[in-house]
Amino acid sequence: QVQLVESGGGLVHPGDSLRLSCAASGRTFGTYVMGWFRQAPGKEREFVAAISGSGRSTRFADSVRGRFTISRDNAKNTVYLQMNTLKPEDTAVYYCAAEKALYIAAGFIEGEADYWGQGTQVTVSS
Repeated sequence: QVQLVESGGGLVHPGDSLRLSCAASGRTFGTYVMGWFRQAPGKEREFVAAISGSGRSTRFADSVRGRFTISRDNAKNTVYLQMNTLKPEDTAVYYCAAEKALYIAAGFIEGEADYWGQGTQVTVSS
């Protein structure tokens, strides 16, 4: 059983930056693909970014590529989402997800994760 706890959300202005963190329990963090998803009001949850267990492979949604980066610190059991040049359309609840896997699979990007966090609200508004 893996528990995921997100933090770092908040209210920011367009163009600002924000870094989300997701702390995971357990001793095998490096064997999990980690990712971020988001869900805006009235919309379905969507993929944002993912990172392999080693950190060498990443994937991004087209809507955030070039603005967001994902990283992980396996010694701290933590994955990060650095969000730059935030836009109002980035407003959503952001969820951390984990899948025990060697690589980032299409299923994970489609939302098939083993574990989910409770989410953290990000609001971008002037």
